[in-house]
Amino acid sequence: MQFCDDCGSLMHADGEEMVCSSCGERVPKDPEAAEEYVSTESQTFDDVIETDETAGDEGKPTAEVHCEECGNDRAWYTIKQTGSADEPPTRFFKCTECGYRWREYA
Repeated sequence: MQFCDDCGSLMHADGEEMVCSSCGERVPKDPEAAEEYVSTESQTFDDVIETDETAGDEGKPTAEVHCEECGNDRAWYTIKQTGSADEPPTRFFKCTECGYRWREYA
């Protein structure tokens, strides 16, 4: 990775130059480090699982938990660190049947 000397943002390869993603600063690639550069132009996002609240639930892991709303025994879940690092993470659930949401603290 290379960072811009002017603004500190991440730079990306453009031919024989490195270009700043924020300010547009251009510098030639270092010929000695040329083998270290990796291009991600062909990268696909087919295997990415969305985890924000607006994303669909397909592909998220499920757990055997009891939904208090409908009695279903399966829910999608995500785990987030909501407190300080020395506290256990919070698990957020969404029922696969009725969509009811709840959280569990470990």
